[in-house]
Formats: sequence, structure tokens, C-alpha cells
Amino acid sequence: MKDVFDYIDAHRQEFIERLQWLCRQPSIAAQNVGIRETAQMVAQLMEQIGVRPELYSTDGAPVIYGAVGNHSKTLLIYNHYDVQPPEPVEEWHSPPFAAEIRDGKLFARGAYDNKGHLVARLCAVEAWLRTRGALPLTVHFVMEGEEEVSSLHLHQFVRTHRDLVQADGCLWESGSKDIQENPMVYMGAKGILYLELEAHGANRDLHSSVATIVPNPAWRLVWALSTFKDRHENILIDGFSDDVAEPTAEEVEHLRRLAAGGNDDLRRRDLGIDQFLLGVTGIQLVKRNLFQPTCTICGFVSGYTGPGSKTVLPSQATAKIDFRLVPNQRPEDILDKVKRHLAQHGFADIQVRVLGMEHPARTPVDSPVAKAVVQTAKEIYGRDPLVFPLMPATGPMHELTAQFGIPTVGTGCGYAHSNGHAPDEHIRLDDFFQHMKHVALLLERFASADVPRASAS
Repeated sequence: MKDVFDYIDAHRQEFIERLQWLCRQPSIAAQNVGIRETAQMVAQLMEQIGVRPELYSTDGAPVIYGAVGNHSKTLLIYNHYDVQPPEPVEEWHSPPFAAEIRDGKLFARGAYDNKGHLVARLCAVEAWLRTRGALPLTVHFVMEGEEEVSSLHLHQFVRTHRDLVQADGCLWESGSKDIQENPMVYMGAKGILYLELEAHGANRDLHSSVATIVPNPAWRLVWALSTFKDRHENILIDGFSDDVAEPTAEEVEHLRRLAAGGNDDLRRRDLGIDQFLLGVTGIQLVKRNLFQPTCTICGFVSGYTGPGSKTVLPSQATAKIDFRLVPNQRPEDILDKVKRHLAQHGFADIQVRVLGMEHPARTPVDSPVAKAVVQTAKEIYGRDPLVFPLMPATGPMHELTAQFGIPTVGTGCGYAHSNGHAPDEHIRLDDFFQHMKHVALLLERFASADVPRASAS
């Protein structure tokens, strides 16, 4: 692999500028900002490395597909080109779309999630093509523009072009190193139900002096939310946890290894907290993070929130809630239970809007693609990676791969302080190039792996 790695090293500056170019283009799915422009830019990057892109329309963002190679062994590579909103912008130390480099780090919204991974993987394929003339296997790229809003329309592409996503394994969108610099490898993903709840009072904002006689929707929404969860972290929605699946014996063994290799105190101090929720540590901490569902208030808006005071009785209140779901839970079922819960507790008047749904996904921890990722990670990083049997985050893994039985593995170029979804999001450039070389090596190793073909049924 020396020739491929040498090519990557020789084109280091060019590849950095390529990432900066993409990161400087806003592509905020939640606000529909720059999505189609970015899709065209990604297609241009694919053409540049020798992959013919095809843009497939959906009712939302275009899906970009490209295939390269002429082998029966196929690796699907999934990424997304949309990013989270940059707010609060005032907390960034440089403009969120400036792609500024400081201290060997590239700062930009989307640098880690997910443009750094997208560009690194394209560059890895370029290095192969320029040095060897061809890949040792076939690669299918699928890149979408709505991952940050629960991949609302990806199913339209998948269900119409099922043949294009069939593969022997899938390299998932991203990954990172932990606080101890251990590379992490993820199998599977949690699902999600993302809701917006809205309560209404009077037909306009009023002077707060009439709060004695006019209902306050902010209080009403607070009272409703307080019925979802108690102070001991129990989710109180009837039937919410009925279908929660316990980890398998094999998955528990991976949890033990993760607990043995982790440093709870270091992680806790890094976060600036006295203890983790409920005081859990060790294997219970790892198990809770990976195999327990959540109920999270992501935002709450009502009345006046600017500087100084304003005595106002708001006319409406809005909360954004996400439920991270674990295997066997279904977002449609949880939605029904949330609506029933609100009605049973006297809050049937609160409006419930669905902003996103994704099913959880499980994937084998011992699949050929998983073994190839783990083995090559050890060679690139010089240490054994930590293998997570489930990713605590969410993506469209069920829709794209799990329903077809395609083993899926995530690994990438982030680290513990990459600040995904937060101000000053960034990646370290050394991690960017390590991941590039990891992907290049993975192409070689997975090409020679003995893999049973996934069913397309």
C-alpha cells in the first residue's frame, strides 16, 4: 500500500483545500439552505476522481449515486452532505462556514459531520485509481442531503432503486476516537422519533398582569412535559419500553470489553460533570448509553428570551423532543403512545408534529466487513479499536442496509472534541488523513475477504 499512501501524502494540501471548498458551502437541511448547490459540488468531486455521478430526485434533497469498479465483491459507502444549523453562531471562534485552519484543525459546520468523512473517502478512492489504475472491488457511493432531518426522503430512492444499494458490506458515514485516543468502530444504530409539541393560550401575547385569569401555554407545556419522565430518569409513557430488546450474550461481551478499556473518570471530568446520570459506571454506563432509549428536550421556546426583562404572557409555547429508540422499538408505535399519553393526562389540546422518524438497526459484530475494518484499524492506528455493538446515535441504517441484511460498520476521522452539532465543530487534519489511509487499506482487505452475498429480498 506504500504507493497509495505516498499519493495521499503527496496530495495533502490539495485534499485539504478540497475539504475547505466543500465546507465553505452551507448545506443546512433543517432550513433548506444550500442543499442543491452542495449536491452539485459533491457530484463535481466525484467526477474529479473518476466516478460518474448520478443525481436522483426525491421530494426533498437529491441523492447522489456513483459506482466504480467491475468486481462481484461490492462495498457500499454511505455519507451525507447536509449539516446541522450553526446556531448559536456567537459561540464560534471563527465563522461557521469559513473552514478556517488553526493548530492543525479545520473548523467548520460539517467538518466532522459529515463532509470530512465524505471527502476523505473520495480521496482514498482517487489514490487507488491514480496509483493502481483500478479498484480491487466495486464501490457504490450513496450520498444524501437530509440525514440531519431523519433522512425524510431517502426511502424514495431506496425503494425505487433497490438494486443500486445491494452490497456485501457497507462503510457507514462516520466515527471517531474516544477521550483516550482509541479508534472506535460502530455496528448498528439507534432509531429516533423527533417531535415538535405546541401549546396555545390567548390569540396574542398579553401583559403579564393578566396571568391571573388567562392561561399560560408555557406552563401548560411544562406540565405536559413533566409527565413524560421523572427525576429518576424513568420514562413514564405507558408501554414505552415494552419492546426494548436486551443485548445478546455476544453484545454483552463487547460491553465488558468497552467498560474494561474505558476511563469513566477521565470522560466525566472532560464533560465537567460530577457524575453520570444515576451514578452509573463501568459496564452499566456503557450498557445504558447503547441499549437504553431516551426522552430528550432539545429545545423550548416561549415568550421573550432576549436581553433584559419583558413582562409578557406568551400566546404559545413550543418544545422539540427526541426519543432515541433501541432495537425492537418502532417510531410509529412510540408516536401513538405519546399521543395517547398526552390525552390520558389531560393534554389532548397540545399539537404534536412529527419532524422525523427512523427505525433502529442491528448489524452483526462479526461480519467480514466488520472484521476487515477492525483489523485494518489496528494497522493504521497502532492499537486495537473499541468495538461498539450499537451506535448511540441515529442514521438511516435500517432503510439503506439493515432491511436487506447488509452488514454495516461505522468508523471515521473525528475525535473526542470534534464538537459535532455544536459551536466550533472541527476535525484534526492528521485524523482526516489517517481515515483516508484506513479506507484505502480497507478496500484492499475487504476485496480479499470471504463474504456471503446479502439477500436482496
